[in-house]
Amino acid sequence: MEPRRENVQPCLIECAAEAARVASGVKPDQLDAPSRCADWDVRTLVNHWVLYGAHGLEHRARRVQLPDELTGRDFTADPGWADGFADGLDRAVAAWAEPAAWEGEVDLGFAAQPAPEVAALLLLELALHGWDVAAATGQEFRVSDDAGRLLLAVVTANAETYRQYEGFAAATELPDGADEFARALALSGRDPR
Repeated sequence: MEPRRENVQPCLIECAAEAARVASGVKPDQLDAPSRCADWDVRTLVNHWVLYGAHGLEHRARRVQLPDELTGRDFTADPGWADGFADGLDRAVAAWAEPAAWEGEVDLGFAAQPAPEVAALLLLELALHGWDVAAATGQEFRVSDDAGRLLLAVVTANAETYRQYEGFAAATELPDGADEFARALALSGRDPR
């Protein structure tokens, strides 16, 4: 499935809403707990998720680089970080609602890629780390079948490249009949069981 505005934009809207819901369920005393992401605790994971899931998503749509002040920020130091994340996700979704956001290429600083591909990779960031946060905090990250299919296609297309840069671990095994989102999680090195 090739990333196109018609199939990526609805999934961005859906996953942004789900990310905001999961973020609102993270309790302050869970931030120092371990996550399933290598050496990251939940706080480090959430900060990465907020930075790239909301700010990165918006900035890429607007073709603006992330400012240095955001890259080192501890978003969780603000007791209202989850509300701020939800607001940032709303701004990001609004930025991608503009037809111009889907045109041409997005300069990533090291390469330029077509805008729909960048949006699909950012969707991956939002959903996979959303699942990581949910798993670490006793929640569930739910996606529709359409989003699951798209996420599986994007993971499949990028898994080997991500593994080269240690963004994904080795794929995990799944029982027969697993849905597409579970298969995407497993292919990205996560264990949805």
